[in-house]
Amino acid sequence: QVHLVESGGGLVQAGGSLRLSCVASGTVFSIDLMAWHRQAPGNQRELVAQVDSGGGADYADSAKGRFTISRDNAKNTVYLQMNSLKPDDTGVYYCNALIRDWTSRVRDYWGQGTQVTVSS
Repeated sequence: QVHLVESGGGLVQAGGSLRLSCVASGTVFSIDLMAWHRQAPGNQRELVAQVDSGGGADYADSAKGRFTISRDNAKNTVYLQMNSLKPDDTGVYYCNALIRDWTSRVRDYWGQGTQVTVSS
């Protein structure tokens, strides 16, 4: 059994910063891809940023230049450093990971989400 637990959300003023963390615990052999998604009220969930096992990262256009995704493979943890936050960044941020078990089977896991609210 694998669990993803996010932390670091909260209320911040526009222009401020937050750092989200997500730890994968349980039976983890390796993690192929880790990502952050966001769901704003009334909107569909959208990809914000993702990072592969080698550290290669991709970002949504809205996150480029402001957000940085990184991971610590030894700790099974992914981070999202968010700077210059805007009210449009408000939403629930979900951690997502493609985790390989000891049989090399890959499964898709999601965290419960952490709320980020940016006030104007």
